[in-house]
Amino acid sequence: MDPGTQDAPLSIGLVQFKPLKADVAANLGRIQDLVQGNGGQQDLLVFPEAAVSGYFLEGGVAEVALSARELAVGLGESDADSPDVVIGFYERWRRRLYNSVAYFTPGDGGWSPVNVHRKMFLPTYGVFQEARFVEAGTDLRAFDTRLGRVGLLVCEEMWHSLPPTVLALDGAELIVCVSASPARDFRAGGRPRSVERWEGLARSVAEEHGVFVAVSQLVGSEGGKLFPGCSMVYGPDGRELVRGPFLDEGMATVSLEGGQLDRARGGSPLLADLEQMLPHLQEALARTRRGRPPGTEEARDGRDVGLRGLRADRQPGCVPKPGDTSFLELDWGSVEEVLLAFIREEVTRRRGFEHLVLGASGGVDSSVALYLAARALGPENVVAFRLPYASSSQESLDHAQMVIEATGVRSQTIEITPAVDAYVEAYEPDITPLRRGNLAARFRAVTLFDQSAKLGALPLGTGNKSERLLGYFTWHADDSPPINPLGDLLKTQVWGLARHLGVPDVIVEKPASADLVRGVHDEDELGISYHLADPLLHWFLEGHGPDELVGHGFDEARVRLVWRRLSSTHWKRELPTVAMLTSSAIGEFYLRPVDY
Repeated sequence: MDPGTQDAPLSIGLVQFKPLKADVAANLGRIQDLVQGNGGQQDLLVFPEAAVSGYFLEGGVAEVALSARELAVGLGESDADSPDVVIGFYERWRRRLYNSVAYFTPGDGGWSPVNVHRKMFLPTYGVFQEARFVEAGTDLRAFDTRLGRVGLLVCEEMWHSLPPTVLALDGAELIVCVSASPARDFRAGGRPRSVERWEGLARSVAEEHGVFVAVSQLVGSEGGKLFPGCSMVYGPDGRELVRGPFLDEGMATVSLEGGQLDRARGGSPLLADLEQMLPHLQEALARTRRGRPPGTEEARDGRDVGLRGLRADRQPGCVPKPGDTSFLELDWGSVEEVLLAFIREEVTRRRGFEHLVLGASGGVDSSVALYLAARALGPENVVAFRLPYASSSQESLDHAQMVIEATGVRSQTIEITPAVDAYVEAYEPDITPLRRGNLAARFRAVTLFDQSAKLGALPLGTGNKSERLLGYFTWHADDSPPINPLGDLLKTQVWGLARHLGVPDVIVEKPASADLVRGVHDEDELGISYHLADPLLHWFLEGHGPDELVGHGFDEARVRLVWRRLSSTHWKRELPTVAMLTSSAIGEFYLRPVDY
C-alpha cells in the first residue's frame, strides 16, 4: 500500500477530535473506539495535536504527559485489520516534557511506536505559551512504515519552509502535520484568515516537493479559543483532495494513489532540482550562520532599516487612513456560527450546564447575546431577566420585551428599585447619580447570579470589546458573568452582527446608552462616538502609537482621548491584583486555564 510504489491506494482518515480537557482516560477511551471502529476501513488514522488531553493546559502539562509506551498501551488491543495511527500528545521523555506526535503500527495484539517526533518550533507569543511548559525537540527525519515513507510535523513547524523541505529531501512521500490552531480573523467574504493560511501552506508544500500533505486539526472550544477543524489533504500537484467540516467533529477520508506522485514529479521535478542544488544551498546556509560583514546591519544614523531604507518596524500595506473602516467588516455568517459553537461548547460541554440566564436591557448588546443564546441552546433553555431601576427608561423595557418575544425565551421582570433605594435611604442619602447607577448595575449582577443558582443556569455576559478597552463598564457588574460571546467584537461590529441576526432596527439604530443615568448616552460620557473610537482602538491594538496616527491625519484630540482611556484602564480587564509572597502564587506560578 506504499503510495509511491504500489497500485493499491492508501486510505487515510483525518479525525477531527474534541478532547475533554485534561481527561486522558476518557479521551483515550474515545480514541480506542474510533480506531477499532475503523479497522479494515482505513489504512491510517490521524488524530490532531494534543488530542489526548487538549492543547491549552499551561502548568497542567506535567499532569497529563505520557510516555510513548504508555500511549501505546492506552490505544488498547489491535488486530490484523487495525490501521496505523498518528496521534498528538504531551510526552514525558527522559524526565522532560515535550509536545509530540507519534506514529504507531499494530502488531502482536498491541501497538508499537514506529517514530516519535518532538515539536521543534514552540510558539510563545499571543495566546501561545508553549516554551514556558515544554521543551523543544532537536531531531527531524522521515521514516519507513508498512505503508510507505512518512514525515511528521507539529503545527508551527509547517509555517517554516525548512522542516517540510528536510522531510521531502529525506524521502517522505507523505507529510503528516497535526495541529491545534485556533480560528481567528473572520474577515468579510471568506473563511477565517488562519484557515486560509493553512490551505496555502499545505498546498505550497505539496506542490513544491511533489508529496502528499495531510493536516489534521483539533476542534472544539478551550477557554473561548475555538479550533476550526477544516482538516485537509493536498496531492503532489497542489490540488485539495479532501476537507474536514468547519468546527465539528468528524472524519475526512481520502485514498492516495502512487501514480499521483509519479505524474506530479514527472511534470514538475522541483524536488529533483532542489536535490541537485542542495550542496550549493548548504554552503549558502552555512555562510548565513557565519554572520554578515560588520557594518551592514544598520544605517549610518543608527536606525534599523529594511527594504529600500524603510524602517523595519513599519508595515507597508497596513497604513492607517482616516475614514477607512473596511477592516471592521467581518464574515457575519461565520461569526454567528462560531459564536453559537462557543456558547454550546462552553456552557454544556465544558461546564455541564443546560440553561442560560442573562439580563435583557433593551440595548443592542444584550439583544444580540439573547438572539445567540436562543439559537445556540433553544429558547426553552434561556431565561431573560428585565431588571429595571426607577431611572430606567420605558423605552429600554419595551425594547427588552420586544427581543424576548422575538426570540421566544422565557422571561421574568424583577424590580430592583426597592432594594437599591433601601440602602441609599438608610446609608447614602446624598449619593451621586453616577454612584447610584453603578450601584444598580452591581445589584443587577447580584440578582442575576442568585437567579442562576436558583435555576441551575449559567449567566451569560453581554459586554463588547469597545467598552472593555475604554474601561466603560461597571467593574464586577457588567463583566462578571463567566462567559461572554461578544467580548472580542467592537461596538460597531456588534451592530453589524445585530443586523445579520435580525435584531429590530429600532434597537440597532438608537443611541448607545448604559441606561444608568436618565438621558445620558455613552457618547456623552466617553466624549467620542463608537464610530470614531473603534478604528482608533483597532490601530492601537495593531501596534500603531498615538503620534503615528496623528501623523497619518487622525484628529489629535480624539487620538489622545482614546489612548488615555485605553492606557489607564488595564486594571479593569484583569483579575484583582494579589501580593505575591510565595513561589506558588495563583496566576503567576500556579498556572491552569479556566477550563482545566
